Amino acid sequence: MIPSIQQLNKETPQNFIEAVNTLFETAPPLADRLLAARPYESYLQLIDYAEALCLGNELNDQEKLDVINAHPRIGASKAGLSAMSLKEQGYSERQGAVSSKDEKINTELARLNQEYEDKYGFKFVVFVAGRPRAQIIPVIQERIDSGDRQKEMTTGMVDMMKIARDRLQKATVSKI
Repeated sequence: MIPSIQQLNKETPQNFIEAVNTLFETAPPLADRLLAARPYESYLQLIDYAEALCLGNELNDQEKLDVINAHPRIGASKAGLSAMSLKEQGYSERQGAVSSKDEKINTELARLNQEYEDKYGFKFVVFVAGRPRAQIIPVIQERIDSGDRQKEMTTGMVDMMKIARDRLQKATVSKI
């Protein structure tokens, strides 16, 4: 659960960053800038500011890579995912064996993730929006085939913000 925006504005730096990381995963360059820009009138304002930082010239190239690479790989091992990522990627929360079908999908996603990272130098980020992981395979393949690194960085950052807005909506409606 995330605190109200009024409480977030008063939090210690560590608690502020922990709350913000719920929305954005662990991305220190982004979290540090968001901390420095307090106070916010709403979480939507905070996400809009984060988007402006990521898509503008406020972050250098390495910081942008750090931000985008903070996201888990789609189809990654359940053990390494946050609770939000588990749900977003369609895993059940209970620990247990992955089905053979899921294992095949995850193997293909791992191969495609590696191909994408080798080509572009950063992780593939997509707003899953409840789609099964199998439906992401043609999406990542299409994005690999596009060959436009700058467009891919922008698409990944935009999708990160879609993920953050979706996480915010799921976390609370009344605290927006």
